[in-house]
Amino acid sequence: MAPAADRKGYWGPTTSTLDWCEENYAVTWYIAEFWNTVSNLIMIIPPIFGAIQSIRDGLEKRYIASYLALTVVGMGSWCFHMTLKYEMQLLDELPMIYSCCIFVYCMFECFKAKNSVNYHLLFTLILFSLIVTTVYLKVKEPVFHQVMYGVLVFTLVVRSIYIVTWVYPWLRGLGYTSLGIFLLGFLFWNIDNIFCESLRNIRKRAPPIIGTTTQFHAWWHILTGLGSYLHILFSLYTRTLYLRYRPKVKFLFGIWPVILFEPLRKH
Repeated sequence: MAPAADRKGYWGPTTSTLDWCEENYAVTWYIAEFWNTVSNLIMIIPPIFGAIQSIRDGLEKRYIASYLALTVVGMGSWCFHMTLKYEMQLLDELPMIYSCCIFVYCMFECFKAKNSVNYHLLFTLILFSLIVTTVYLKVKEPVFHQVMYGVLVFTLVVRSIYIVTWVYPWLRGLGYTSLGIFLLGFLFWNIDNIFCESLRNIRKRAPPIIGTTTQFHAWWHILTGLGSYLHILFSLYTRTLYLRYRPKVKFLFGIWPVILFEPLRKH
């Protein structure tokens, strides 16, 4: 997607099958796509705290895994955009599949007994991950990865809509906010891909602040990172409601959403 005439930098020639619209090594010699790299912090830091809080609250391990999987995606994406190396690209793209499989498992196990394990679903998702990994390593076609990722996201969307329509209608706000933010990120991802040449021409003539704020792939990271985080909150809220906890969404420093809850009182 990016012209081959980009600057050279610390990590050497690009070996990834994708090169995004942000100009390479434009900000620093050490990071190929600076804004596409640092925008991953939203996927790395908040989920770490979410995992720690989940451990403290004694939540089921699959929710700890959800938070940590999002962190792994953020770290993989950081490495990919920093280096534009094929190996780092895999470290970004394959965990996207694995993390979504964890999200799917959580969403379809919301209404089961505490600490139950659905071995059939687990086997299906692991098999799906293995098949996608094997095929993708063989064909190296980004569109295949994007379609498989889209299938998983679509599954999550359908399940979420079912829950807010038929089970917990009062969770529509959280569910649709998560979905809306994610879809806005997807819109920006497409704008960055389709109008790359025009965006680059605008950035050359416009003030630096415009060049920074029009890095739409970075906005894709920010919005899908936030959307994915909110999805975990939605899934966790649904689960703890079913388990008769009393979950509440609170905003740390009036900004960042977290779930706090207390177990049902024992009589």
